[in-house]
Amino acid sequence: MKSTPEPGELRERALRLLARREHSRFELTRKLGLAGFAHDDIDPLLDEFEEKNWLSDRRFAESWVADHRARAGSVKLAHDLRQRGVSDGIISDVLSDNRDSELDRARDVWQRKFGTRPNDAAEKARQMRFLQSRGFTLEVIRRVADNANDA
Repeated sequence: MKSTPEPGELRERALRLLARREHSRFELTRKLGLAGFAHDDIDPLLDEFEEKNWLSDRRFAESWVADHRARAGSVKLAHDLRQRGVSDGIISDVLSDNRDSELDRARDVWQRKFGTRPNDAAEKARQMRFLQSRGFTLEVIRRVADNANDA
């Protein structure tokens, strides 16, 4: 078992991780730290990567939202991005670009899960809780529930 990674392996490991998918700086720092690399070595390398635009929290956020927006609302997407170390400013910018489609996405999620209007108040509440668990705003959930009769 290898106890301490070689310094030259840091760059290679970081590039390999970025080649697989976009990462936030926070995620990459955490993964490299868990692999045994020193934070004093990680930070300058990631600074260099950001200068070369190989690492970008904004690009990561855009990619994350594109991959997850079909199943989640803006509340959940924002929470997930915050957990991955993305700043509120970037989150706000990226999610504002997708706000127009949130009602349509919520309708699609509702349609795939339920497809038929609720028979009673308890069923309507269950459907609304499901959409809430997916991270849609209360306003969007109400609009989907109120229009469920048109389904």
